[in-house]
Amino acid sequence: MSSKKNKGKPMFDSSERQSKFYIYGTGLVLILALIGATTFSIINSNNQESALNLAASKPIAGVESFTGLSRNHIATALAPTTLPPTGGDHAANWTECGIYKSPVNTSMSVHSLEHGAAWISYQTTLPKDQIKTLESFVTSNPYRLIAPYDNLASPIVLSAWGKQLSVDNASDSRIAVFLKAFTQGPDTPEPGAPC
Repeated sequence: MSSKKNKGKPMFDSSERQSKFYIYGTGLVLILALIGATTFSIINSNNQESALNLAASKPIAGVESFTGLSRNHIATALAPTTLPPTGGDHAANWTECGIYKSPVNTSMSVHSLEHGAAWISYQTTLPKDQIKTLESFVTSNPYRLIAPYDNLASPIVLSAWGKQLSVDNASDSRIAVFLKAFTQGPDTPEPGAPC
């Protein structure tokens, strides 16, 4: 008897079809939007990385180069300077790469440079937001270290073996370029050694 009542009537009425169309259509639009956003993000990230690689392959304004650096292990502490050394005689042990809230041993940190580390030094008075920005460069790479440096001549100094750059602010775009170019850079005497 119930089959006679449904005879000739569509299985789904138009309001049900319209409702399903909206549900599936909205889902499809959301999926396509997610795919588009992900693709854009990947392309944008790749473009930024390519731009950084290109900038790192060219001379960087303000970078000083030092050559003829000795590499002897010494037992005495290095004399304090207003800029961190970029190489030379150093301790037999190295500073483990990472983030430090107080000054590190200079002689040991030079040994880290010999292994390809990039060392970010900053004045103890540098604002906390700038320090956080600089620390973000260290957390993304196991061959970088950051620490305050007593009596530093510039607000921020980046050092690698034989290379150094002084900047006034953590927003300076040369920081990322320097770190890209000289972390495990071409002048590293012992690339890949522990840090």
